[in-house]
Amino acid sequence: MNISVVIPVADGDRKWEDLLPDLRSLSENDEIIISSPNEDLKSDVLSTCLKVPLSCKIKFVTSNKGRAKQLNQGAQASSNEMLWFLHCDSHLSKDSINVLKEKFRKQAEAIYYFNLGFDNDGPALSKLNTVGVWLRSHILKLPFGDQGFAMTKNVFNNLGGFCEEASYGEDHLFIWKAHKERTPVICVGGRLITSARKYQMNGWLSTTTHHIWLTLRQAAPQALALLRMRGMK
Repeated sequence: MNISVVIPVADGDRKWEDLLPDLRSLSENDEIIISSPNEDLKSDVLSTCLKVPLSCKIKFVTSNKGRAKQLNQGAQASSNEMLWFLHCDSHLSKDSINVLKEKFRKQAEAIYYFNLGFDNDGPALSKLNTVGVWLRSHILKLPFGDQGFAMTKNVFNNLGGFCEEASYGEDHLFIWKAHKERTPVICVGGRLITSARKYQMNGWLSTTTHHIWLTLRQAAPQALALLRMRGMK
């Protein structure tokens, strides 16, 4: 099964340049889709991809501003059945792509995600968030988008894509939709590294507590709706 990797890029963000080398093991039938509201970024993307170099196809999508819109428009532009949504500040291990493809060969109709680790560009305390992420994703079954959601286009379309009306947490809401539809949410088992720069910029304690508060505020009505739905069946 061939992969379409969708990478949303905010205006002015250059972290995607560091991610591209991690995708060199993609095959010629795979593709990378950079989705950004900044059309001027297109020439930079194409020239950078030539320098890496990459065997797969490269697409640039000029999208509306907003991560959910960029993800949805990137998915719409995809040519392959398998979608893999990556944040541009992610880093992958060498075997991540092969491990993911093998999972899809065994069970295609599911949402896959990776365990998460934090890079060394933030405070030491950000390493503690690794434990919190593991508990949230494995025990509560609520992985977030920085864990690299992957799914078939059929699963993505059945769930209606990412919510473009949400002011935040489009990835969180997407997983709640999956639970309501009883779509399996499965950990690949490998590890994906993400940047910890926001903890450095805004402070570890304030950033962590703010994220917990936003998650709880968004999760509470979703959990109640799911309980009502299950209770009615």
